[in-house]
Amino acid sequence: MLNAANCTDVCYQFRMEAPRKPISFIATDSPDEATIFYADVLGLELREASPFALVFSDGDQTLRVQIVAALEPTSHTVHGWQVANISDEIEALVSKGATFQRFGQLPQDELGIWTTRDGHKIAWFTDPSGNILSLTQLGKT
Repeated sequence: MLNAANCTDVCYQFRMEAPRKPISFIATDSPDEATIFYADVLGLELREASPFALVFSDGDQTLRVQIVAALEPTSHTVHGWQVANISDEIEALVSKGATFQRFGQLPQDELGIWTTRDGHKIAWFTDPSGNILSLTQLGKT
């Protein structure tokens, strides 16, 4: 197996060249509802809609929502956003119909925010296909 410890000069021929920007992928089996959710609830700009995917501008990044025939959502976060004020973001999203999740194993406040030991604040919500999304406000470091 090739890794950093045993890589020779040949590895550098194949590395990705900068600059590059990540593209995030999420799947949906409900494209009409996903369009409304990502555009109207989250406020992302829909750049393209095809039978294969919905492509949104997410700040200066791209979020590609793949259209699949069937989807079994995972039990973990698939995508998240760093925000400056998590409480304001939650209130805005709730006013547009988003529902924030509660997890019995985590102490969460009335908005569903869990504060980590190092002061980060995290809250989770789902899209129409059940994908778990999150907001994170970083604590003071």
